[in-house]
Amino acid sequence: DKTVSLRKDLSEMHEWITQAEEEYLERDFEYKTPDELQKAVEELKRAKEEAAQKEVKVKLITDSVNSFIAKAPPAAHEALKKELDVLITSYQRLCSRLNGKCKTLEEVWACWRELLSYLDAENKWLNEIELKLKATENIQGGAEEISESLDSLERLMRHPEDNRNHIRELAQTLTDGGILDELINEKLEKFNTRWEELQQQAVRRQKSLEQSIQSAQETDKTLRLIQESLAVIDKQLTAYIADRVDAAQVPQEAQ
Repeated sequence: DKTVSLRKDLSEMHEWITQAEEEYLERDFEYKTPDELQKAVEELKRAKEEAAQKEVKVKLITDSVNSFIAKAPPAAHEALKKELDVLITSYQRLCSRLNGKCKTLEEVWACWRELLSYLDAENKWLNEIELKLKATENIQGGAEEISESLDSLERLMRHPEDNRNHIRELAQTLTDGGILDELINEKLEKFNTRWEELQQQAVRRQKSLEQSIQSAQETDKTLRLIQESLAVIDKQLTAYIADRVDAAQVPQEAQ
């Protein structure tokens, strides 16, 4: 019987839609690791593709029902037509929900990857600060050399806040949705602790270098005065030698 065959096709399609809804849309998902999140994205992509492929079957069922209705007595029309309308509505709703959820999860995954990218960039900058702090730890040299090191450190510290702000916003977006919250909080705590510590070290090193510059300048000034004084004495003693003046005659200079 054609009616029985059509109803069987409609029933099988309904069952597939119900199963897809339960498997991909009705379950409560928790994403505690990047692997779980990535797996969920891939599963939803496959489900979305599978649903799209079912469009051919839905169209065949639709054509078969409409063809049957066109030839069958009016008494058989209403029930079959109603079942077909329910099927089409359910199928379209399923596709729409799968597309929406897949898009949302893809955006969440992109958000996670973007967060990692910003964290990587900021940690590379922190690595540079760490190396700079080590390089200026026991710096030797005059005021000019120390000043160059200070300028270099200050240039490095003039780092825009944009990346850190992005990290904060992206992390908030993900954790508000309960996604990778434990992992993100752990990464953020580690990053923020390191950021604060290196910032404080850098500020202390800047003050230390400024004091070293001041001390070096004072030392340079003292040495210059000594050199000028020695030059005057040297000139005077050279004149005494030229004039054959005995040291006993100039006791102060002799001392």
